[in-house]
Amino acid sequence: MKKAVFVDYTGTLVKEDGPEMRGVVRTICENSSEKDPRRALAFWWRRLKQYEAASFGDAFLTQDEIVQRLLEDCARELGLRADKAALHAAIRRFWADAPLFEDVPAFFAACPVPVWVLTNNGARYVRENLRAHGLAPAGIVAGDMARAYKPHRALFEKALALSECLPDEVLHIGDSVNSDIEGARGAGLDAVLVLRGTGEVPQGVRAVRSLPEALALLA
Repeated sequence: MKKAVFVDYTGTLVKEDGPEMRGVVRTICENSSEKDPRRALAFWWRRLKQYEAASFGDAFLTQDEIVQRLLEDCARELGLRADKAALHAAIRRFWADAPLFEDVPAFFAACPVPVWVLTNNGARYVRENLRAHGLAPAGIVAGDMARAYKPHRALFEKALALSECLPDEVLHIGDSVNSDIEGARGAGLDAVLVLRGTGEVPQGVRAVRSLPEALALLA
């Protein structure tokens, strides 16, 4: 029996397309040279992951610092002409107000071991959101606590230290093959991909279709 569950936040517990984020993308498209929302969103997430990958130790950037750089990238490369402070504020609201996936309350209610949330987002935003939904994880381990972002093993190792668990005593659940599955495996953890809907399971990856389904893997 596992002694704890580590679970990702954005894309696993909360949806990535909340109204605030849709509003940010719409504003970028209405006030820049990029008019296609899909390409604008792809530009944003690609640059975000690049900044996170380079952010470690002395070179660590907080999520707020990364967002500021992303907005400057949009201004320089896409010709964005909009209130960057207002866009930044909307993104902070997204972090704190992103809607839960429908299966999350049942997962928390049924999980027989402590649930730790591992996130690249700031802990205070995650805590605010989960508290508003009546959810109380055993702890929240954020990138700024380890000065590293997933998939860097430092974040997983920080969570192991705080939870007082060994790698083989934990199951990590997430929606990203790179950040969650490969990141967790790199730190010696067992990992499962949550793949809601009918998407194809990547080769060599164990997957479930809902968070409660993952509970059967704790034994």
